[in-house]
Amino acid sequence: MHWFRVAEKFNISGGSQRGIILVETLVALAILGVVAVAFLGGLATTSRAVVIIDERATAESLARSQMEWAKDAVYEYEASGYSAAPIPGDQDYLNYSATIAASPINDPDDGIQKLTVTVKHHDEEVITLQGYKVDR
Repeated sequence: MHWFRVAEKFNISGGSQRGIILVETLVALAILGVVAVAFLGGLATTSRAVVIIDERATAESLARSQMEWAKDAVYEYEASGYSAAPIPGDQDYLNYSATIAASPINDPDDGIQKLTVTVKHHDEEVITLQGYKVDR
């Protein structure tokens, strides 16, 4: 309020404040627009990160269960792979697939194989997990 009296006394505003109010409003809207765009960009990035993290966590869980499935299966000498465990049919595992490859550590196969589990989502590789299987 004190500034308005000073402006009136020295006639700084030129007698009309309509132009000043319009400029102030436009500047405030521009600042608000910049803040809103930055905020919405952050929200979009965050939501995409959540989708990626969920996909990786689901794939990792599936890969670990497939690895345990292969380790529990009967040891097959000179096998190039094992059949994958059935993938649960619920909503969380839609469009996921898994393959289990096996290769003997030594030639000829002396009872130790390297297992490689690959999990794909929408035919794109998400995770690969490696482990070993021993004939006991």
